[in-house]
Amino acid sequence: MHVPRRLSAHGPRIALGASLALLAGGCVTAPTSAPTVETVAEETLGLGSAARAPVDPQWWKGFGDRQLDALIDEALAHNPTLDEALSRVRAAQAQAQAVGAPLRPGLTLDGQEVRQRLSENYTAPPRSLGFPAGGGGTYWVGQLAVNLNWDLDFWGRQASLLKASQAQQRAADLDVAAARLALSGAIAQAYVDLYRAYALADVADAAIAQRQALLKLAQSRVRAGLDNELDQRTAEALLPQAKLARLQADDARELAVHRLAALAGHGADYYAQIQRPQIQLDTALPLPDALPIDLLAHRPDVLAARARVDATRAGSEAARAAFYPDISLNAFAGFQSVGLDQLFDAGSRVYGAGPTLHLPIFDSQRLKAKYHGATADLDAAVAAYNDAVLGAVHDVSDQLSRRDSLLLQREQAQQTLQAARKALALASSRYRAGLATQRAALDAESQVLSSERDLISVESALVIARVSLLLTLGGSFEPPADAVADDAAPSPSSLSSAAAVAGAAS
Repeated sequence: MHVPRRLSAHGPRIALGASLALLAGGCVTAPTSAPTVETVAEETLGLGSAARAPVDPQWWKGFGDRQLDALIDEALAHNPTLDEALSRVRAAQAQAQAVGAPLRPGLTLDGQEVRQRLSENYTAPPRSLGFPAGGGGTYWVGQLAVNLNWDLDFWGRQASLLKASQAQQRAADLDVAAARLALSGAIAQAYVDLYRAYALADVADAAIAQRQALLKLAQSRVRAGLDNELDQRTAEALLPQAKLARLQADDARELAVHRLAALAGHGADYYAQIQRPQIQLDTALPLPDALPIDLLAHRPDVLAARARVDATRAGSEAARAAFYPDISLNAFAGFQSVGLDQLFDAGSRVYGAGPTLHLPIFDSQRLKAKYHGATADLDAAVAAYNDAVLGAVHDVSDQLSRRDSLLLQREQAQQTLQAARKALALASSRYRAGLATQRAALDAESQVLSSERDLISVESALVIARVSLLLTLGGSFEPPADAVADDAAPSPSSLSSAAAVAGAAS
C-alpha cells in the first residue's frame, strides 16, 4: 500500500503517541492495602535513664582463667554454628550483588556463524556480489556485535530490591554478632558448671569420709552396748547418700566437659585436655541496676529484626513498582554478512539503539497477590521485631531479678555456713573436753558440709546469672553506624508510606 509523503513524515510521532496512550491507559492500578501491625513504642518499655556501661570485648578474661580464654578462642574460630551464620552472610552478599547488577549497564559480545538457506522471498544477497544462487541459496550467515542493555529503573523497583538485599545482608551480619555473643556466653556458663561440679565433688568426698567415720563410730558403740542397732542403720543410710552426691557431681562434670568440647568445635578426643577450672568467681562485670536506656541499640537480635523490617518494607515497595512499566535501553553495534570473507567489510557494519517497554496489562491478579503477600510479610516482620524488643526487656528484667535474689541467697548461705562452722568448733571443743559425744561433733560437721554445698551452688548460680545478664544487655557488641542511624524502629506510617498512595499508577 502506498503511504502519502506527509503522513509518512509523521509516522514516528504517531507511533510515539500511540505508545504513550497505551502506557497511560494500560497500567494496572496498584492496590491500596497497608500494613496493620504497629511497632511497639519505646516509651512503654520502662527503660531507665542511664546508658549501659562499656564492656571489654574480651570480658571473660576478667575471670583470670587461661583455659577459659583458650576455649572461647577455639569456639570463635571453629564452632559449626558460627560457621553456618557466616555462610549466610556470604549468601546475602552474593544476593545483594546479583540484585544490584541490573542497575548498571550490561555489555556483552556475541558472535554467530550459521550455515543457512536464505529465503527467495526475503532479503537476499545480490548475484552481482558473488552469490550466484541469490535467494534460495545456502550460505554462511555470520554476525558479531557488542550488545548493551540497561534497565533505566524509572519507578525504583530494582533499587528497592537492592535495598531489601542490603538490609538482609545487615541482618545476616548481626546474626553473626548474636551468634558470637551467645557462643562466648555459653562457654563461660558451661565453664562455671564445670567449676561447680568439681567443687561439689570435693564436698562429696569430705562427706563420704565423714559418713564413714560416723558409721565406724556407730558400729563400735553398738558392739559396746552404748547405742542400739537403729543408730547403726541410720549411719549406714547416710554413707550411700554421700556417695550418690559424688556420682551426681561426676556426671555433671562429664557433661560440662562434653559441652565445652562441642562448643569449642572438638570431639571426644578433646575431653582429656579440659582440666579443672581455676576461675575467680568474684570478678567484676559492668552490670547495671536497672534497664539501660540504650538496651535496644546493643542487642544484635533486635537490630537484626529491625533490618528485616527494612528488607520487607523495601520488598513491598518493589512489589508496588511492579505495577508500572519497565523501560530499558538497548543498543548494539557490530558486523553482519552473508559469507565469511565479507564479515568485517565496512559495508557489513550494523548498529542500532532504542528503548524496550514491558507493560503489565492482563497480569493484575498475580501482581496484586504478590503485593498483598509483601504487605503480609511486612506485618510479620514488624511483629517479629516487636517480639524481639519485648523479649529483650523480658530477658534483662529476669536476669536483674535473679541476680538480686541470688545476692540475697548468697548472703544467707554465707551466714548459715558461718553459723555451722561455729557450731562445729563448739561441738569439737566439747567433745575434746568430754562434755559431748563424737556423734554430736560429726553431726555438726555434716551441717557444715551441707552448708558448703549450698553456698557453692548459690555462688555458681550467681556467676551464671551475672554472665546471662551481661549477654542479655548485648555483651561487648557495639552496633555499626548504619544499624543505629535512627533512634527507634520505623513507625507503621513510614513502613507503609509507599502503600498509602492509591491509584498513582493508573
